[in-house]
Amino acid sequence: MRNKAFVGYEYQEIAVKSGMSSVYADGYENFGWKLEDSYSSLGKPDSVTMKFKRDRKIRNKAELTRLQRQFDAVVSDIVSLESSKRIKASIVAYIVGIVGTAFMAGSVFSITSGMLVPCIILAIPAFIGWLLPYFLYRFIEKKKTVAVTPLIDSKYDELYTVCEKANGLLDEAG
Repeated sequence: MRNKAFVGYEYQEIAVKSGMSSVYADGYENFGWKLEDSYSSLGKPDSVTMKFKRDRKIRNKAELTRLQRQFDAVVSDIVSLESSKRIKASIVAYIVGIVGTAFMAGSVFSITSGMLVPCIILAIPAFIGWLLPYFLYRFIEKKKTVAVTPLIDSKYDELYTVCEKANGLLDEAG
């Protein structure tokens, strides 16, 4: 005879950035979720789909759900801050590269018109515009990383506080 009590589960499936999958796996445990499966998302190489389940009759469900939403919002902030390191650097690098390309186009049009001196004059800023984006990108990214890292660290502290509260609620229920 089986003497095991029936447990009804609720399920949740979320798509997350690959780099944040361990944060979700560890964090969602504090809300009563158990990781069932995770796999790479089709069409999104930097994304992972994670499947969780938890007891439907879990205690403090409303408060756990509220804290889970707070957790999701903080993780979203962290992802935004991480990507902000590269956005400005990319924009500046692309603009400088495009300006360099415009100078090169002018240089090519000059040489096809038979004007050698303007061709050389326009080619100099063109090559600079093609070489400079890499160094600009690295410089701006480093500068932004230094500025954003303390904010990211404080968001992780906030994340751990939310998880601690949720875990405390689970301990009360257990």
